[in-house]
This record gives sequence, C-alpha cells and structure tokens, in this order.
Amino acid sequence: MAGNKRKTPDINASSQADIAFLLLVFFLVATTMNTDKGLVRVLPPIPPEDVKVEDQKVNERNLLLVFVNASGQLMVGDESMDIRGLKDKAKEFIVNPLDDENLPEKKETEIEMPDGSKWTYNVSEGVVSLQTTRDTSYEIYIQVQNELTRAFNEVRNEVSQSKFGKSFADLSEDEKSVITKAVPLKISEAEPRKGAIKK
Repeated sequence: MAGNKRKTPDINASSQADIAFLLLVFFLVATTMNTDKGLVRVLPPIPPEDVKVEDQKVNERNLLLVFVNASGQLMVGDESMDIRGLKDKAKEFIVNPLDDENLPEKKETEIEMPDGSKWTYNVSEGVVSLQTTRDTSYEIYIQVQNELTRAFNEVRNEVSQSKFGKSFADLSEDEKSVITKAVPLKISEAEPRKGAIKK
C-alpha cells in the first residue's frame, strides 16, 4: 500500500542574492559616514622668494619651547614639569600680564569690528613650539596638544568676556573672527628628534 507521501517543494532562492545586493546598496547610499577630524592648525604663508630663511628668526623671548619624550616627561622652556602645569604656563606665556621682558612682546594691532569700527589690541607675538621624540606615543602627543589648545581657548574666552561680555562659544562668527585675530593660535611643530630629556 502506497502511503500518501507528499514531496516538499523546493524554495526558489535565486532572487535572494538580488535582494541582498539591493539592501547593501540601499544602506551604503542611505548611511552617513562620520568623517574624522584632525587638529585644526593654520599653516604659515610661504615666504616671499626675496626673503632669506635666515632672516626669519623668532626673537628668543617670543618662543616657548615644549619638548615631550616617550615617557611623557615635559621640558617647557628650561624647566621640567608635569603635564598638569602646562596649560597655566602656556597661558602666562600668551598673556604676559606683567609685561615681563622674558615673556613675549606685544604688537599694537588695529582689528576691524563687525560694526565697521576699529579696536586696538596688544596682540602677543609669542609662538609655542612643540617638539617630540620619534618614539613619543600618539596619546601623549594629543594630551600635550589639548593642554596647549586649552590655554589659547581660555585666553580667548577671557578676552571675549571683557570685550563682548559673553563667552567665546556664544559669539557670532564675526565676533569670533575678531577674538581669533586678537588671540591667534600660534603652535608650531618641530621635526621629531632622537633622545630623551636630560636632567
């Protein structure tokens, strides 16, 4: 006696590959990608051909040398310090509140305001020069960069409060432009070198 055996029909899976491909294309097109942001730095302009490189020396008092090695040891100017003191040291260098002759000179600069008027401000000539060793880790490098940037941001915030009565973050784009001209972010990076900090 033959049983009532039913044969299970095969499922046609030939279109599944097409559907998977279409879904993949859809997600690639519809998904937004976050772009990695690097450190924002304005590079100096290319010097004119008639100016010799030797003539472009920075006055020693206008330069704060920050050296960091692979161990995270900092040498700021001629003193060794912990990274926690770097921001305050850089801030003092930028502002030079007591017009110390060992700290940066200030140049009286006329800055155009959003309303067309002029504002005269003593802009610091100071430049922070950051140098690392070849084996300095990226994490330590970023920590040092963050502390230096924090110093400039705090100075900008203080100047913004005194000039506009509000924090730098709350300013309009035109007002921010005024403050960035008064407190330019001057951090240069020297080529990494071999060696450690000598005590």
